[in-house]
Amino acid sequence: MSHHSNTSVSYHTPFKLNQQVVYPLQGVGKIISIEERPFKDKKLLYYVIYLEVSDMTVMVPVEKAESLGIRAIVSKEEAEKALNFISEEYEPVPTDWKLRYQMNLDLLKQGSVIDIAQVVRTLYHRSKIKELPILERKLFDSALKLLVDEISYSLGLRKEEIEHMIFSKLEAEAPEKVKPSHASSLADEEEPDLEEAFDLEEEEEEEEEESFDY
Repeated sequence: MSHHSNTSVSYHTPFKLNQQVVYPLQGVGKIISIEERPFKDKKLLYYVIYLEVSDMTVMVPVEKAESLGIRAIVSKEEAEKALNFISEEYEPVPTDWKLRYQMNLDLLKQGSVIDIAQVVRTLYHRSKIKELPILERKLFDSALKLLVDEISYSLGLRKEEIEHMIFSKLEAEAPEKVKPSHASSLADEEEPDLEEAFDLEEEEEEEEEESFDY
């Protein structure tokens, strides 16, 4: 047991103290300490991450960080690529709101900056065709916040500037991207039943809570 402890203390961690990282569905966080804590009959090394956007501190086992999707903030080049991606053409989205919601939620869970940008782009243009249902509005707000948060850190610009840049790119190309046939099919779509929507939301929240159960 003492041997394991010594190994843990000298363990070479992928992320370093004070490094900014991205936690999927949560946003940018800062590693404020790397600590060894007892877990069952052994000791594990943990990242202690402070998430500014939610004013919350979480502990994540170093060995599980990668599987949870925690990653470094993207480079300036990747951040600019994500901004340009927003104004590119996109494929039509499913007319079934539940399927569309789940697809976008899965993209946010994957957590790459391009995945997040895709959710923002898809739901923004969807909202221009028809008002978003409750869950999709919340998903858009979450995705936008995640995207603004990471890109602002990457480019070293204020969040207000990044949000303005994102909407400028979305609005610049919006009229050309709405395909008439696609718009027509979406216009006939039924709004989600509120009870069903909240059932999905509860499932989503339960999944998120499980990520912090260590």
